[in-house]
Amino acid sequence: MTLERKSVADVLAMTVEQAREYFAAFQSVMRPLDFLVEIGLDYLQLGQPSPTLSGGEAQRMKLAAELASSGVGPSFYVPNEPTTGLHMADVAKLVSALQRLVDRGDTVVVIEHNPDLIASADCVIDLGPEGGDQGGTLVAWGTPEQVARSRESRTARYLGEALKARQVVRARSGLVRSARA
Repeated sequence: MTLERKSVADVLAMTVEQAREYFAAFQSVMRPLDFLVEIGLDYLQLGQPSPTLSGGEAQRMKLAAELASSGVGPSFYVPNEPTTGLHMADVAKLVSALQRLVDRGDTVVVIEHNPDLIASADCVIDLGPEGGDQGGTLVAWGTPEQVARSRESRTARYLGEALKARQVVRARSGLVRSARA
């Protein structure tokens, strides 16, 4: 196998997606790149300095590293607003990656305002009614469907809309929503 000659600078200027094409024959290089693609970071340059990453990108970079590791036993993760600035398709990728952590036995508590991510949770704890000094009171908790029915929750309306949208998409695709424990 011969690779087109590239300098280190050329490789560092590649996006993750371009690097996947270039290093396709090298499984040891592909595996970490695949995790970056899985969580929606395929547009980043390999040589991008970490201080230039947004908070959400940095959290997802750490998430990719965790997914790539074999794990040392059950872990506890608390990402804070990881969907900030994400396109809806990337939110779906993030939800899938977080679910992989849960599936392997880890606990994930996400601090989030994005109703699409909240709708995918097993349990929602809604604090409010506002932020800062006017927050911190338990407004509602339970499954996303239970919180969406809460009269006290300001999140309920948006969560209800996200749940309805998910039902429409699933009905069109033929998928059935799994029962919650």
